[in-house]
Amino acid sequence: MKTISIMIQSLCVPCFNHCRHCLLQWEGKVHGVSWKRAEAFTERFQREVNDLRSALYFGCSMDHPDMREALRFLRRTGSPAASFLQCDGMRMRNEAECAQWVNMVKEEGVTDLNFTVYGQEAYHDAFAERSGDHAYLLRLMKTGIKAGLHCSVGILLTKENVTMIDAVIKELREIGCSDMRLFLPHEEGRGKYLQDVRIEKADLQKLSPFAQSLLNQEMYRTEAEWVKDPGPEETVRTLLVSLTPETIDHYEAITGYQLICELEELDDAYYASYPSFASLCAQYGDTKGMCLYSRRDLFYHYRRMYAAEHDIRVYDVTDERHSGSRRL
Repeated sequence: MKTISIMIQSLCVPCFNHCRHCLLQWEGKVHGVSWKRAEAFTERFQREVNDLRSALYFGCSMDHPDMREALRFLRRTGSPAASFLQCDGMRMRNEAECAQWVNMVKEEGVTDLNFTVYGQEAYHDAFAERSGDHAYLLRLMKTGIKAGLHCSVGILLTKENVTMIDAVIKELREIGCSDMRLFLPHEEGRGKYLQDVRIEKADLQKLSPFAQSLLNQEMYRTEAEWVKDPGPEETVRTLLVSLTPETIDHYEAITGYQLICELEELDDAYYASYPSFASLCAQYGDTKGMCLYSRRDLFYHYRRMYAAEHDIRVYDVTDERHSGSRRL
């Protein structure tokens, strides 16, 4: 297993949503170290580890209180977040405030804004648990498009909202957004509670041909298709360094390469605790299963089943609130 990159994060910025599928399981409290301490750690880490790509990110939303200075640091240290901002969960802004914010981030080199839509207005706001969130996203998106920024949208697809999708696409097109994709909820974080509304292949017929084309059906296949052809095992991974009050003193006291070794050992131990994806498909797979999954998500689904059956208790490197890894 080859490590190809390092993602450093400090979850030091609050999110104003409480989405039903939140990967970070946001509960109203930030868990990252201060931004200045994250900057200092990142600069030191990059000096020490210059043969692997690394970058700093922040969350739980990207509404940094000093966005201009944050973007300058991200740009200086080569973070993709210096040009690409995910705009969910940010504090509410009126039209004038949206224009001011968009102009500022554009001045600092941001070229792309990304948004997540869960359905039509009432459904979206309920899913995000924030009244007015849908209207706000469209307001900010329109402002970004008017300013010449590229705006892309991920549209969640479930059994609950499948009949809304074409109307959502129409609304997005009307404000000038043409870059859209459909995605399915993961089971990580709070996403595990959405298993009952996971889409099935037959449900795709409720979408127009154009809407169907927005779902990557090579990436998302039926369980039966994955069981028949599990595909090759992953060969590379990226590591996640999560800077928290519980980890920062230790991380500052060791070298960057020592930290990499620690995370690689956690990754190795975690995946050694489970059979391969192909083996889990043979053990748990439904050869007639019509629910759609990505390979990563179905592997996670089967590992949860295996862990419950075998009482596996190993550090979870897939919990992206904490340091860990992502195999690719």
